[in-house]
Formats: sequence, C-alpha cells, structure tokens
Amino acid sequence: MITDQDRRRVTIAGLVGVVVMIAFWAAWYLDRPLVASDTSKAYYDFENAFPAPDAWIAVCVMAGVYTLNRRKPSALFWFLAGGGAGVYLFCIDVLYDLEHGIWWKSGAGLIELGINLITLALSVV
Repeated sequence: MITDQDRRRVTIAGLVGVVVMIAFWAAWYLDRPLVASDTSKAYYDFENAFPAPDAWIAVCVMAGVYTLNRRKPSALFWFLAGGGAGVYLFCIDVLYDLEHGIWWKSGAGLIELGINLITLALSVV
C-alpha cells in the first residue's frame, strides 16, 4: 500500500519532471544555444522530433499524478505508459548521441549525458 508520504514524493517528482521538460522545450525554441549539444542540421532535425513524444510522457505523468492522488488503480497504467515511453526515448537519444559523439564534443554534451541518465532513472523508477 502506498503511503501519503510516498504519494507526495511521487507527485512532487512528477511535477518537477514535467516542469523541467517544459523549461527545456521553452529554452530550445527561445534560446537554442542554451540547451543544444551540437549545431548541425542533423542534430536540430533529430531534436525537433522529440516535442510530441515528450508531450505524451508529460500527459502520462500528469495523468498518473492525478489518478494516484485520487487513489485510482489506473495510476499504475499511466506511470507504466510514461515510464515505457521514457525508456524508449532514452534508447533513441543514446543511440544518436553515441553514433555522433555528442557526449564528448563539449560541456553541453556532458549535460546531454546527464539528461539521458536522468531520463532513464526516472523512467525506470
């Protein structure tokens, strides 16, 4: 049985995750050099494919938080759907980054590596 403390922790983690995702995409469209790990057209095209899947993850997380706090069994579905989508995006992102040496190009590449690891950790948890 999930405790109220666990429910609060999951709620906070979910809300923080969604806010960070929104902040990343706001920065991507408003001040791209702030978050871009590369400047090639291929990299921009690749990253531009992520807003819709990230939005789906955000919907799953928010639905999970909502249903968790309403004590509905469907919370498990929403968190599993969001977690599965997150692991899938992690795999796509890591493969691209490895194939193109993104992580080792600059300090921004190391930030990208951190984002990848956080994505995996939050998706699995």
